[in-house]
Parts: sequence; C-alpha cells; structure tokens
Amino acid sequence: MMRRTSSISSISSQASDDETMQIFVKNVSGTSTIPLTLPSSTSISTLSTLLALRHNLPATDLRLVHAGKHLSAPAETLSSLALPPNTVLHMALPLRGGMPPKKIRCSFKECKDAAQRIVGDCGFCSGHFCGKHRLLEDHKCEGLEDCKKESHERNATKLNSERTVAIKGV
Repeated sequence: MMRRTSSISSISSQASDDETMQIFVKNVSGTSTIPLTLPSSTSISTLSTLLALRHNLPATDLRLVHAGKHLSAPAETLSSLALPPNTVLHMALPLRGGMPPKKIRCSFKECKDAAQRIVGDCGFCSGHFCGKHRLLEDHKCEGLEDCKKESHERNATKLNSERTVAIKGV
C-alpha cells in the first residue's frame, strides 16, 4: 500500500511546474470513488497502470471510460483530452467479445435442451447430453457394446477373485 501511494505522489512531485488536474475514478463495481490529483501531462497508459496497481488487476484488463467513451489511446495525455475540472472516470473490465458464451446443447440428434455439466458428458462418444439423453442407452451410444464388455470383464474378474475353493479329503 505504501509503494502505490508513493508512486502516485512521485508523479505529482516530478511535474511541479506542470498544471495539475483533480479527477475522480470510480472502481469497477461503482461502489467507491478514488480522488486523484495528477499532472495534466500524465498519459492514459500511466493512469491505467497506477489504477491497476491500486486494485490488483492486470493493466491490460482495465479500461477507462469517460462520458460513455472508451479512452483507448495509451499515448494520449489528460490535457489532450480537454477534460473539465473534477472529471469522473469509470474503470471497466475488458469486453468479452460482445456476446455471452453459448450454452452447450444436447448432442442427441434434434434435441435442443441444454446439456448437463459433468454428468451429461459421455466418456465413450465424447458427447454432451441433457438429462433425458445422458445414459448410454438413451443416446444410443456407439460405445455401448464396449462399455458392456468392459463391465462384464470387470464383474467376472471380481467374481473369480472372490471364489471359494473347497479342499477335498480333509
């Protein structure tokens, strides 16, 4: 904590002849606001690096937003943005590509239900199935015969190991 504060104050002391700006940065969740006094020559990349250090986030994952516009040019300075006094910037996490991830659907022919996680994954055909088709018999698994043979061999081995032998003539 001491190092982060000293890095912000060192930037302020380096540019004592520069004009300073007061900005407020709202965190990712929007619950708290961080007041900062920085030289107007501070670049966007430097500001995002300082904020990333303060919040323990990677600087590459952090975006700054002002008035609904992303501040994406890293070499751009606070003075070149012509921000009004007491400006509020918002931190945001990176975009995920715009669309939420697709739900995994059942692999059974024309079934459109969502596949069940873990229990819906078939180890023999590598398909993902819903609750109705998760059993080998229900989705007509091509590995069903192999599964039956494997199960039969496992049971036969277990029965043979447990077999009792009668000793004759005692």
